[in-house]
Amino acid sequence: MINLPRNKLVFLVQNHIEIMMVAVFSLGVMLIVQKALRRFTSEKSVIPGHLGLPLLGETFSFLSATDSTKGCYDFVRLRRLWHGKWFKTRIFGKVHVFVPTTDGAKTIFANDLVLFNKGYVKSMADVVGKKSLLSVPQESHKRIRRLLSDPFSMNSLSKFVMEFDNMLYQRLNKLEEGGKSFVVFDFCMKIAFDAICNMLISVTEAPLLQEIERDCTYVSNAMLSFPLMIPGTRYYKGIKARKRLMETFGEMISSRRSGKEYSDDFLQSMLQRDSYPPSEKLEDSEIMDNLLTLIIAGQTTTAAAMMWSVKFLDENKEVQDRLREEQLSIIRNKAEGASLTLEDLNSMCYGLKVVKETLRMSNVLLWFPRVALNDCRIDGFEIKKGWHLNIDATYIHFDHSLYKDPTRFNPSRFDEVPKPYSFMPFGSGPRTCLGINMAKMTMLVFLSRLTSGFKWRVDDRDPCLEKKAHIPRLRSGCPITLRTLKKRDII
Repeated sequence: MINLPRNKLVFLVQNHIEIMMVAVFSLGVMLIVQKALRRFTSEKSVIPGHLGLPLLGETFSFLSATDSTKGCYDFVRLRRLWHGKWFKTRIFGKVHVFVPTTDGAKTIFANDLVLFNKGYVKSMADVVGKKSLLSVPQESHKRIRRLLSDPFSMNSLSKFVMEFDNMLYQRLNKLEEGGKSFVVFDFCMKIAFDAICNMLISVTEAPLLQEIERDCTYVSNAMLSFPLMIPGTRYYKGIKARKRLMETFGEMISSRRSGKEYSDDFLQSMLQRDSYPPSEKLEDSEIMDNLLTLIIAGQTTTAAAMMWSVKFLDENKEVQDRLREEQLSIIRNKAEGASLTLEDLNSMCYGLKVVKETLRMSNVLLWFPRVALNDCRIDGFEIKKGWHLNIDATYIHFDHSLYKDPTRFNPSRFDEVPKPYSFMPFGSGPRTCLGINMAKMTMLVFLSRLTSGFKWRVDDRDPCLEKKAHIPRLRSGCPITLRTLKKRDII
């Protein structure tokens, strides 16, 4: 230690007092700034929002939005106005964070099955079943998805395309001959249901189809409901309908195994694996839960997208005319009455852009739910283990920084490849929608037959949405009247 006489110490202090004062002041400022930065960083990492009461949270507000003609996304839209792009809320007892960025989407999708798992609300998971692809834990998901995938490959769907085309062609012509207005959504729901049931389980008899469709409707309506078994409620009806469907599917499986029935379809391909090792086959409960999931997913979302395409094309005549020109050029090169093929669909370049733009604007899947398996950070925000993360495809698809004039229906925007994670109507990563190819082909066939054979008039332009629908669709269902395309109509 340095020992200085008192007089020298006083001399040093007197001559360097200004330096010492500056040093002390600087130290104080530094401490204040560090404290402020810590507070700012902490506040910045906290996601704004309102969790409400424990368990209930904002559940009733969410259900109220679902029961309105603005749709359940109005709940999200309002809270984003109140809290900002990122916000959290509590629904059905769980904390939900709405993720509005491509970086956030990338983080979650790229780490799916590792850091995140699917996270549907309880009512949805209950009605589709524990063994559904929508509900199973990550350790089972890869095996089930792999075994379900082959019937949905491009090669396997060739037969489906021709059968759906024939069914659609006949029904559209019958409607035009009748000359009456019909509801597009109802028409598309029926034809999509009939086609998917024929492909999966070879059911074509009207009484059985009606029975299965009725119960699938109850299940679909229960997906966003309060999970209490109170007679008369949507949840109660959905659970009861699920039980009846499981009994119907179980009887089909027993009949196939006993040799009483045989069909070359999806169900038969699953049962042919009975002698395979456990890792290469599905249990009966897995088959039945996923039959229900595939029927509902293959019907409602596709039907809603086809309905929206009719609305958008009616409002954008130039797009409709250009699409019709492309489809007529394809039809002219085919023999009269010949079915559309995969090769035909692959040549529909503009048609595919119309499909993509319809999916971008309609957002039949509003968001993609996941659950955080551990504490983590996304876009600088702190995420707690067990929180539900909803990748907000709707917000991203209408983000002005990603899409120029995003509210305009403009298929030509897909002349360029979208930025990564800016277009995700089917999700992304290992949980990408299993029916992605089937949905696109169904829409292409529908648009081809509609525009190459007919013109139409929309008979009700009501923009309101259907209440209590987990997939957004028009309350009117978009009723139209068809008119056969005349030579004078052809460009």
